[in-house]
Amino acid sequence: MGVVTRTQLEEITPTLVAAADRVRAAVGTEVGDRVERALVRTLRDTISLDDDGAFVITGDIPAMWLRDSTTQMTPYLRFAADDPALADLLWAVVRRQFRLIEHDPYANSFNREPNGAHYDPDDLNADPLVWEQKYEVDSLAYPVTFAHALWRATGSTAVLDERAHRVFRTIVAQWRAEQDHDASAYRFVRDGAIPTETLARDGRGTPVAVTGMTWCGFRPSDDACTYGFNVPANLFAAEALLAVAAIAREVWSDTGLADDADVLRASILDGVRQHGIVPGPAGADVYAYEVDGLGGVLLMDDANTPSLLSLPLSAPSVLDDAVWAATRDFVLSPANPYWFSGTAAAGVGSPHTLPQRVWPIALAVDGLVSGSPARRRELLDVLVATDGGTGDMHESFDVEDPSRFSRPWFSWADAMFCELALAAAED
Repeated sequence: MGVVTRTQLEEITPTLVAAADRVRAAVGTEVGDRVERALVRTLRDTISLDDDGAFVITGDIPAMWLRDSTTQMTPYLRFAADDPALADLLWAVVRRQFRLIEHDPYANSFNREPNGAHYDPDDLNADPLVWEQKYEVDSLAYPVTFAHALWRATGSTAVLDERAHRVFRTIVAQWRAEQDHDASAYRFVRDGAIPTETLARDGRGTPVAVTGMTWCGFRPSDDACTYGFNVPANLFAAEALLAVAAIAREVWSDTGLADDADVLRASILDGVRQHGIVPGPAGADVYAYEVDGLGGVLLMDDANTPSLLSLPLSAPSVLDDAVWAATRDFVLSPANPYWFSGTAAAGVGSPHTLPQRVWPIALAVDGLVSGSPARRRELLDVLVATDGGTGDMHESFDVEDPSRFSRPWFSWADAMFCELALAAAED
């Protein structure tokens, strides 16, 4: 396996430089320079190629997350239609994602080869290709929606082959099976771990009812769900099922799969309407972050996407605009227990990191969903000013002292900074 070669990178770099030039002209030299550096660095330093696709590390962890590898590639989607070399590289990522999902649709992250490396060697799952088997609904939704967007942009169906067809059927079947989680064989046990790193009830998770939504063990943060129905993940799954149905009908002429996806989407959305929309702190109906269908409701938001704040990006076709608007007001307020404010920044953090830590990902999402060019520019300035003097985006930083941060280089955060800057350049 080899990294992206100098020749391959040289083919793509003019596209990236041109994009950064547009940012420099619209937003300023410093932001444009950072965009160019981030776009080139991610391709150069996180991707390895072999005959079965592209393996993408997070930047600082030698494993491939299905979610992170998608979000890391998302800024490049806007250039794929006009750059065949870049489009080929993105399809290589999708091909690898489908290979990994076919290997284990419950796993969230994988090794480059079956070398037996694990986050915790004592985990219940000992598959040598699997880094972690934390089941996260978004880990399946991200590759599906990315493949759909890339197909629409390029018209190519070469990677939408029989394996992809099998993977799509597997995803629909798994989401449908996990509507009744008590009948599922999936377990996650990490002995001696803190509660967010393992699942209760001998690995089954906290009790849930059958609601129409699909169960997930872990959040996009990799933390265990408090309640088994994560609402933003379910809405993202509903959006992904639209993509499944479109590809099933238009590429594979598989009306059975398309119909199954449509039925499942309707069931998930009905479950969200019945259980996932609740009165908010200000009185208006909002989306809960998690529910169990038994009366348990968690009102919060997490910086990791899909989040409640990011729903216009992850689930634009299926969300209720009025409910989301009230939810946004809640998320960006002290009523959200993971909204933090200080002298350096104010925004959404996560129970995954220390209190008073805001995530650059959430700041970028805030700008992207705001609809305000002024807000985008304001948040770009905040992100540049809070990098702790490193020139890189981090996982989180202290709202009073940005020199205190987690993860020196987090490629997902770089990607979201680029997304915000590119959007600002288009305003």
